[in-house]
Amino acid sequence: MEARIWTSEVGDHVGDSVRLAGWLHRFRRLSNVSFLILRDARGLAQAVVEDEAVVERVGRLHHESAIQLTGTVVANPAAPGGVEISGPRVEVLSEAVAPMPFDLFRPTVQAPLPTLLDHAPLALRHPRQRALFTLSAVSMRVFRATLDTLGFTEIQTPKIVGSATEGGANVFTLDYMGRPAYLSQSPQLYKQLMVGVFERVYEVGPAFRAEPHDTPRHLNEFVSLDVEVGFIRDHRDVMVVLARVLRAMVEAIRSEAPEAVRLLAIEAKLPRIPEVVPAVTFREALALIGEDMGQDLSNEHDLALVHERWLGEWALREHGSDVVFVTGYPAATKPFYTYPDPAEPTYTNSFDLIFRGVELVSGGQRLHRHEDYVRAFAARGMNAGPFEGFLEAFRHGMPPHGGFAIGLERWVAQLVNAPNVRETTLFPRDLNRLAP
Repeated sequence: MEARIWTSEVGDHVGDSVRLAGWLHRFRRLSNVSFLILRDARGLAQAVVEDEAVVERVGRLHHESAIQLTGTVVANPAAPGGVEISGPRVEVLSEAVAPMPFDLFRPTVQAPLPTLLDHAPLALRHPRQRALFTLSAVSMRVFRATLDTLGFTEIQTPKIVGSATEGGANVFTLDYMGRPAYLSQSPQLYKQLMVGVFERVYEVGPAFRAEPHDTPRHLNEFVSLDVEVGFIRDHRDVMVVLARVLRAMVEAIRSEAPEAVRLLAIEAKLPRIPEVVPAVTFREALALIGEDMGQDLSNEHDLALVHERWLGEWALREHGSDVVFVTGYPAATKPFYTYPDPAEPTYTNSFDLIFRGVELVSGGQRLHRHEDYVRAFAARGMNAGPFEGFLEAFRHGMPPHGGFAIGLERWVAQLVNAPNVRETTLFPRDLNRLAP
């Protein structure tokens, strides 16, 4: 039996007998000839069916039945890709037992988002829906590859933890052998500890936030691309690493996922991330926004959504950049491990990266001296007990370090201008959805 080939390889086999396997994407039965479209993970291939017995058999199948076919590849300029399969023999591997809830052979799935999510295992088969997660896959692979070239080590940290990473209440609790435990909000504390081992580490993994929101940009479970780097001078060294990673991800999507880019119609919309990303301090940003809007924002402690959108437009207009750094947030808005600005300790060596008007990344420099953590816990009225394992490393010499985290689903949503981050999440977990 011939070795199976992908649909994307059919054009290389004109005149050969080949075997394909995939799903019955569409079957069009005409008076003299019928056309079978087979879909696999790489694309589509057309077969011309003239044998009446094959026509009758395939005509009884529901779309999405799993099939394989064997036939001869012939050139036909009128066929998709300029080739088609002639005289196919068709074997049904798994027959679909019911019609699909929506058609997958149309350019887009004609169904509202809740319906797509309810039937995600089927909707994700559509080439355009699948393309979204091709972008995710390329982004994760290049995130890893870029950091590997910079001497980083990949780690995996626990997702069941004994204390809240951020020291807040937005955690999922669970019973751990009769003791209270939590799902990890982030690998933050563990990746800091591992700076004391490998100096430079990264992780790709899930994070959990028990926040009862129902917005287009938040999830209760998401994929976090985390980085922590040691022996830095300050947060600006971390910003350089982040910009390099994002540029590499964009270029890889352009060069390695052209079909996904075509299906999603984003070739002209891929972001511009300059070698030197524009940056403004938090107070400078408020002054710029306030002046333009005719408002006094000097007492604000964080950026509102409308402020982020304004900064995204400003960065594109003034700097030709789809991203902008905002640095130096107030200490009151940042977690306990954030390093204060040495010149003004009520502010911090922190940053957010705004991508097309939406916060994509948070990061900064961390505290690295034990006595600073003691003061930070006391100032916030936090019990240091649950953090003893974390603090032990800082009693024994930790380098200046910092890092960041990228939300994968939000990154892809901004790439394709999706109005809801659930569109770029395989199986979303939010306030109301726990299945499929």
